[in-house]
Amino acid sequence: MKALILVDVQNDFITGGSLPVPGGERIIDTVNRAQVRFELVVATQDWHPQNHVSFASNHNGKKPFDVLDLEGMKQTLWPDHCVQGTEGSRFHPNLGTNRIEAIFRKGVDRGIDSYSAFYDNGHLKSTGMAGYLREKGATDLYFGGLAADICVYFTVRDALEEGFTATVIEDAVRALDEKAYSEIRKELEARGVRFKGSEDP
Repeated sequence: MKALILVDVQNDFITGGSLPVPGGERIIDTVNRAQVRFELVVATQDWHPQNHVSFASNHNGKKPFDVLDLEGMKQTLWPDHCVQGTEGSRFHPNLGTNRIEAIFRKGVDRGIDSYSAFYDNGHLKSTGMAGYLREKGATDLYFGGLAADICVYFTVRDALEEGFTATVIEDAVRALDEKAYSEIRKELEARGVRFKGSEDP
């Protein structure tokens, strides 16, 4: 069964938010149209506590986009974003949510970031999404959301590791860094990930 995974279509990642992805709002009509083509639609949310380790504001003398070594892992520091229960953490108001059957929240542990919707960045704790998808009978995952070069990328990588096939819907993603994404796309294609338009058969 094919399932659509909508990654972090949240206010803070869209124009006007604290960590906007260029053109992020342009994917919303696309993902809304795409949903009707899938038997199962699942969404993810960044869902950080205010004292999250990835926020530059929680490190004296540091600023957004600085990079630290935290317990052996490289950590980019971000502006405060998607703080639990805030307006920025909510799905964009134009996102259709009626067909979303489950929401998986990530980044809830203050001490470790979580780009992937399957695991935290240290692969220490599962969100449970892989088991949910298997129980539902999903084998072929399609991805849309934000940002293509960060949370979509790491979610797709983990989907492959979990044995799912993966397709990125090209007009349903936008990248924070287009140059980085062009390299990421080559990597994913080499690993068997497909890239298709939302209207492709």
